[in-house]
Amino acid sequence: MATKATGSKKYLQLLLFQVAFLGSVFCGNVLVWPTEGSHWLNVKIVIQELIRRGHSVTVLVSNASLFIKPRAEASEKFEVYNVPFKNDTVENLIEDVVALWLNNRPTTLTFWQFYKELGKLSENWHQMNRIMCDAVLTNQELMAHLQRSSYDLLLSDPVTLCGDLLALKLSVPFIYSLRFSPASTVERHCGKIPAPPSYTPAALSELTDCMSFSERIKNILSYHLQDYVFQSYWGEWDIYYSKVLGRPTTLCETMGKAEIWLIRTYWDFEFPRPFLPNFEFVGGLHCQPAKPLPKEMEEFVQSAGEHGIVVFSLGSMVYNLTDEKSNVFATAFSQLPQKVLWRYKGKTPETLGSNTRIYDWIPQNDLLGHPLTKAFITHGGTNGIYEAIYHGIPMVGIPIFADQHDNIAHMRAKGAAVELDFSTLKTQDLVDAVNTVINNSTYKENALRLSKIHHDQPVKPLDRAVFWIEFVMRHKGAKHLRPAAHHLTWYQYHCLDVLAFLFTCAAIAVFILVKCCLFCYRRCGRIAKRKKE
Repeated sequence: MATKATGSKKYLQLLLFQVAFLGSVFCGNVLVWPTEGSHWLNVKIVIQELIRRGHSVTVLVSNASLFIKPRAEASEKFEVYNVPFKNDTVENLIEDVVALWLNNRPTTLTFWQFYKELGKLSENWHQMNRIMCDAVLTNQELMAHLQRSSYDLLLSDPVTLCGDLLALKLSVPFIYSLRFSPASTVERHCGKIPAPPSYTPAALSELTDCMSFSERIKNILSYHLQDYVFQSYWGEWDIYYSKVLGRPTTLCETMGKAEIWLIRTYWDFEFPRPFLPNFEFVGGLHCQPAKPLPKEMEEFVQSAGEHGIVVFSLGSMVYNLTDEKSNVFATAFSQLPQKVLWRYKGKTPETLGSNTRIYDWIPQNDLLGHPLTKAFITHGGTNGIYEAIYHGIPMVGIPIFADQHDNIAHMRAKGAAVELDFSTLKTQDLVDAVNTVINNSTYKENALRLSKIHHDQPVKPLDRAVFWIEFVMRHKGAKHLRPAAHHLTWYQYHCLDVLAFLFTCAAIAVFILVKCCLFCYRRCGRIAKRKKE
């Protein structure tokens, strides 16, 4: 009887524990305002984890989206709104951006021209962005439905503006998820994150934290040029935001209301720099242990033997290459002892070697985690770089556009990559670069060192990102983490009013002192003159 009673007591305790545990779980309702491309791939991982933890997630997506395809069987919900342009409009804009970098990569002489052209393309993007905003905010039926849905939080990517505005209209807190905004102007001016130009390289500058005098000149010029070019179109957004909210405001003021900024990098990648408590670094949140490869692919990998394999991808944004460029790659690969797996959707090159296989899609993370992988040839996208860091694979970087040059510059500075110029790339350059990162052991050692740093975290990046999302939902925001800088004017932030006051006081003190000295000098002169008389 005693044994039975004890067993019942233990069962009751277990039941109470489960009830208490389940009762403490908070299930929220999240709305997502996404951005295309790799930005969506990152947010999608967070969405899946939120759903796994019991949260409800709705993705607000236009009918012209390139990458975000609503599926009936998907675990997340989709709210599709119509825009008066087709998805080829987005595709053409992306192609224009890629072409800009390939044809006008900024140098000392072309700096101003590059940023001028980038500003024009940004204006095209923002015009399209405003159309998307109008399609949602002026759709009374959709807005009423979103209001009735009672969301607890909005997760937004600031590269596509308006998520913050929608959050304010719905009266819900919002969180940003980003690698960096165009020219990182938003983080500095709106997020108030400090960025000392003496050792914090400007976005798109391809600089490191150890700069020479001339590089510091370039860095300061980069900051000011970016501010000038990108703030030139902010005025239109200021008017738009004021009109929608029905009160005078600015784009920057609104963006500054973000509760948390989830930055998709970490200190294995970043150079040390100041940051704020509402900025959380979650780089590599999409990375995971390698899974088994498809049977046919595994057989090809195993056929490489001790030489191993090389993985090559230019990402999802580069759909095609010229025949000349694709043959440069194919010829170089045919000269390698390794087997090469190449993600490519274009025409098969005539010079393709028997050691190279082309795939429309590859399980990149699983390939990089394979024990036979020796090197990764990459365009320098943040997602791919983090998968290489996660698995400790040295890289050959061939950056094309956007943040890719910066990303490869970071990896080169940390000794884990060799960089090549896409526009001037020759067959022998690629062969030499691959052989260097494979045969020079320092590259592998540095890649493994970064991998150890990445894995040595108290909380995994994905868990950290989800924690802060849940934190904001539980506490209805995170105002206690926002710096008082948001309430200061630009001259107060830089203490220019204090400096002006101190300078005025010093000037008055000097003026009075000079006047007293002159008075004493003249008085003494008069006394001396009288004595002589």
